[in-house]
Amino acid sequence: MSKRAVLLLAHGTPGTVDEIPEYLRNVVSGRPMPQHVIEEIQHRYAQIGEPRGHSPLTELTLEQGALLQAELGEPVYIGMRNWRPYIADAVKQMRADGIDRIAAICLAPQNSRTSVGLYRRATLAQAAGITVDFIEGWADEPLLADAFAERLRAAHSRLSAEIGHPAQVLFTAHSVPCRTVQTNQSAGVADTPDPYPVEAKLTARLVAERVPEIPSWCFAFQSQGMSGGPWIGPTVEETLDGLAQQGVKALVLQPIGFLCDHVEILYDIDIAFREYAAKRGIRLERPESLNSSPILTQALAKLARQSFQRLAAS
Repeated sequence: MSKRAVLLLAHGTPGTVDEIPEYLRNVVSGRPMPQHVIEEIQHRYAQIGEPRGHSPLTELTLEQGALLQAELGEPVYIGMRNWRPYIADAVKQMRADGIDRIAAICLAPQNSRTSVGLYRRATLAQAAGITVDFIEGWADEPLLADAFAERLRAAHSRLSAEIGHPAQVLFTAHSVPCRTVQTNQSAGVADTPDPYPVEAKLTARLVAERVPEIPSWCFAFQSQGMSGGPWIGPTVEETLDGLAQQGVKALVLQPIGFLCDHVEILYDIDIAFREYAAKRGIRLERPESLNSSPILTQALAKLARQSFQRLAAS
């Protein structure tokens, strides 16, 4: 008898500071990582979480999976690309449990070769013989925008009431290397452009449309890598510089590419960007991350049900 399940895919994160070197080797596929980069990332992890040096990404992702399983009444597995529980281990367990149809959902809604493409490759490599419906991207899912808008509306309302006028909003998504979004010409045929920058800004627009009290908003790419080569921008720092020159004194920054708290939020935004903004006379606030948002659970359940329908028809 055929048996189906959901596989939620995420980046993964080390449990302790001491595990960061091994984790980074996974991220860069075993390439050497400069020691100063390792030490800087260890420093960032050491500034967040309890116990110190602990990112909550894995626990929050497991919680999201449990909420989705309760909503669907179907088994949900978690697979991480760069840390435990690895995708390979999740698929192995699915085989052992008799799963032969997988609805694979990447917890990075905006499609990119750098993220979603790598998750897809890893999943299909492990799932030979299993029918997989892999959702390439869901940046335009209305329930995703609803979930972000709910969080944004609350934070924006609080800050606007305190400063006496509607606050501006800055949306962000994780940057990617420029080479991953560039098209290449081979034998006279051009590659299809990577959709990531367009999809990231699409999600931001859909969220902003749901919070009409926002007077204006802008967009930046955050958390550019330290391993060399150009990454797409504008950066958050460049954007904050420009906003300061325009006289902006307070704003809400919402990352719309991340579905739960982790180091790029708890350090990059809550510590580094907040300090950078303060030095330029800007008060920076952030909405609560989606984490266990009921609307996010509904969005994932909708995607899973649609995927199950495609699997049944295949």
